Amino acid sequence: MKRVLVLMLLIAACSKKPANVAATSSAEAPPLPADVASVTGSEGAPEARTTPPETSDMIMATGEFVAATRSELAVKTPGRVARIFVEEGSRVTKGQPLLELESDYLRINLQRADADLARARAMEADAARDLERKKDLIAKDSIPRATFDRSQANYDQAAAARQSVQAQVALLRQQVADATLRSPINGVVAEKRTDVGQRLGDNTVAFVIVQTSPLKLRFRVPERYLSVVAKGDEVKATVDPYPNEVFAGRVTTIGGVIDSASRSLVVETEFANRDGKLKPGLFARVEMAAK
Repeated sequence: MKRVLVLMLLIAACSKKPANVAATSSAEAPPLPADVASVTGSEGAPEARTTPPETSDMIMATGEFVAATRSELAVKTPGRVARIFVEEGSRVTKGQPLLELESDYLRINLQRADADLARARAMEADAARDLERKKDLIAKDSIPRATFDRSQANYDQAAAARQSVQAQVALLRQQVADATLRSPINGVVAEKRTDVGQRLGDNTVAFVIVQTSPLKLRFRVPERYLSVVAKGDEVKATVDPYPNEVFAGRVTTIGGVIDSASRSLVVETEFANRDGKLKPGLFARVEMAAK
């Protein structure tokens, strides 16, 4: 009987311990020390802090690359296209032939004029020799003055005839040279507007050539940067075709007028583009330091 009573007392004691634990856990936590409370705040949570935004010292803009020079080429003399040496997109150098007009008749006329020039020079030389003989004779009073004057006139006519034929030869040679249309700049054929067999007039544009080195990049910046942007400032640009490459250029022109609608001004820069990666019309993101 005593054993049963001891066992019941032990069971009653064990059943009271969880209640004490639960009561202890549900009790309010003791207050934090004063030095810790000053850091975490009165309610024990960290205080929210606002950091003022950093002032940016970079100018960010977007722009478009444009060709520094754009040439619309037309032939100097009308004619029919005999040969074309380049296609649209071809890279060309200054003086490179682009097309050639039919010039067979011009070359035949040039050959005839060359023969006429040789004949005129021979006649001039003969008249010059005769005049020299007449000078010796007139000095000795061996011939009448009228005879000497005729020799002088013959020489003058021969010299004038030679000059006339020589001018005709020069004209025909220039026409033959003009039958070949050449590029005036280093660049790329942006447009080809003709084909073999087409007849071109004086004002018919056959090719459009654009310069690709250097290239210009124009963009706008807010008016507040007017005092910090100067000629010669370095500009960095990135383009989508080469996302991991940065291209460097320099400011060449700063617009002198503020746009009243956007309150901005135009900045023009120049990029060497010696490797030809950049193309006219390409969109670019621009970054430059605000001094």
